[in-house]
Amino acid sequence: MENTKKINKNSKIGVLCGGLSNEREVSLRSGRNVFKALIELGYKDVTLIDVDRNIATTLSDTKIEYAFNVLHGRYGEDGCIQGVLEFLNIPYTGCNVMASAICMDKIMTKKVLSTNKEIPLIKSENATSKEEAIEKIKNLNFPIIIKPSREGSSIGMTKVNQNDETLLNALDEAFKCDKEILIEEYLEGKSATVGVLERIKDGRHEIFATPILGFKTKTEWYDYEAKYTKGLTEFILPADFSPELTKKIQDIALLAHKLTGCKGLSRVDFLVHNNIPYVLEINTNPGMTDTSDLPAQANAMGIDYNELVDIILKTSELN
Repeated sequence: MENTKKINKNSKIGVLCGGLSNEREVSLRSGRNVFKALIELGYKDVTLIDVDRNIATTLSDTKIEYAFNVLHGRYGEDGCIQGVLEFLNIPYTGCNVMASAICMDKIMTKKVLSTNKEIPLIKSENATSKEEAIEKIKNLNFPIIIKPSREGSSIGMTKVNQNDETLLNALDEAFKCDKEILIEEYLEGKSATVGVLERIKDGRHEIFATPILGFKTKTEWYDYEAKYTKGLTEFILPADFSPELTKKIQDIALLAHKLTGCKGLSRVDFLVHNNIPYVLEINTNPGMTDTSDLPAQANAMGIDYNELVDIILKTSELN
């Protein structure tokens, strides 16, 4: 999409949030925060839009010039809303249709990343039925993690320690969320995530990785409850890795961002096991709530919430 306009304080901006996915409530929280920040930044014409199936009509009626996309999950992070915005010729924040579709699909993400041997990936299988899953699990070692291929925020994910009734329940839970599931070997290690941001500064395009955020959770693993309940997760920022491992993780995050065609921003999640940083997934529209990872990472490098919002808004000029 060709965009020759430049954002200014009088530009009409629509903050797209809510939506139809299982992450609706998180997205509403992100949207309210972003809306408040844009007002504080001095943008004079900002509209908060709760996205429903009439979004194309709403966008046409409101005549917004730029879309700040804080939709999470299906329809908002998988290329669907990006396609609508392309069709209406509305510049939008974040990744384009292709990168959004690839990264929303954990199986496709792993296929793309597997083309570069510098990116470590955990051994996994994928399946489209319970019968196929049970057969393919024989190729993996327990414990395993079962997850829908196209969900976020750990929705539908279950850790399974052995082949028993809990396995069947976990498969049922994952298939409720998606018609295709990913099954990975569970590795003990440290969870970590790295934000990747792009901006035009002093007339030059730059791409950079944030400090690494590590986690200590009161839950068994970094699940939905741990992600969005205050007090259940301790942020370690910057994460306690050696300088050499820190650089390696950040370099892999930048490589994964570029390899999948991401633009503007992303957040790459890792599991570090025996000093090997395995890429778990790439989030193309990271959360912007009070407990979200990307705002904390940006703050650690001197970028406060409002400045981060402004940086992300300007990514709409990159597409």
